[in-house]
Amino acid sequence: MLHMRRTPQRQLTVLHVVQPVDGGVARVVTDLVRAQAGAGLRPVVACPPGSPLALGAAAAGAEVHGWAATRSPGPRLAGEIAAARRIVRASRPHVVHAHSAKAGLAGRIAVRGRVPTVFQPHAWSFEAVGGRTAELALGWERFGARWADHILCVSESERRTGQEAGIAARWSVIHNGIDLDRFRPGDHTVRAEARASLPLLEGVAADAPLVVCVGRLTRQKGQDVLLRAWRRMAVPGARLVLVGDGPDREGLEASAPPDVLFTGACEDVRPWIHAADVLVLPSRWEGMALAPLEAMACGRAVVLTDVNGARESLPPGHEDHCLVPPEDPAALAAALTALLTDPDLREAVSRRALRHTRAAFDVRRTAGAVAGLYQELVGMSGPTTRKRTER
Repeated sequence: MLHMRRTPQRQLTVLHVVQPVDGGVARVVTDLVRAQAGAGLRPVVACPPGSPLALGAAAAGAEVHGWAATRSPGPRLAGEIAAARRIVRASRPHVVHAHSAKAGLAGRIAVRGRVPTVFQPHAWSFEAVGGRTAELALGWERFGARWADHILCVSESERRTGQEAGIAARWSVIHNGIDLDRFRPGDHTVRAEARASLPLLEGVAADAPLVVCVGRLTRQKGQDVLLRAWRRMAVPGARLVLVGDGPDREGLEASAPPDVLFTGACEDVRPWIHAADVLVLPSRWEGMALAPLEAMACGRAVVLTDVNGARESLPPGHEDHCLVPPEDPAALAAALTALLTDPDLREAVSRRALRHTRAAFDVRRTAGAVAGLYQELVGMSGPTTRKRTER
């Protein structure tokens, strides 16, 4: 249960500044907002208006302010910073929590340390690009760290990446958590019912081996590597389903063989997880991905690339069966083939993953730890040490 005492003056207000409006970041923010509202805090979310995040955060109990920011820095950045500053003044937060690279840039510049600030990268921006752009992104992260009271990482490996890149910060590591009431284990009956409920699987044999990849269709998530791996597969009747949408969809569809299916945007991924034999996420970089945690909490085996957060997601000893190097289609194909063709191995991996995830990745624990960080920052700040926006 999430607990935090209120300040004497007014209800403790947390302003989440967010640009990604779908995918993992949006789910993390929505879950935090729901927990914070339930604990008596006042969560406020600044994000692009009319977006899935804006609607979800409002339903979860947040006060939502439209912040029309794009995903990448550009000529609109100065206006986005000014708009963020106006939202800070209007909402008068005790804590600003900026999520991901763009909001971390605009939010920290808007506030510049005048309000206790948490920056949560959700994977580092300099890993997503190359050349001069990567140098600029890293240079900003080194400089911008001075305007974050804590940088909050979702895995120890994400923190190490930042430290090794020369970012000097006060670090906190709080693993991602998932809603264990929503993502529950299902037996063979649940699997059969899920398959029967999905129109895209009409005509696919009920016992066909099924691999599911849940994630935005982007270079980060590595679906192009997965398609190269899939062409190496020799599992009779197997199907691959890519669940999600994104800027790379057209190119992926054009290069996919006939036994690969695309769902497009998907509001509820649970039927696909329950329908799957194995969930795969071949990412090029992450902080700690949510989709594998959700799948393991439902009792499904996973195959992940060895990027930040992956080892920390898995039960100890599962690396041989569930972890492969990034950008390695042959290793990915071999791991998927092994799990699809050996039901006993798949069942053993699934059972251990289920126990591990449900013991270690409860979103209520995550939210409680984040609340503790806020309390620490609010307790440290005062009229003699920090200029407050309400003054």
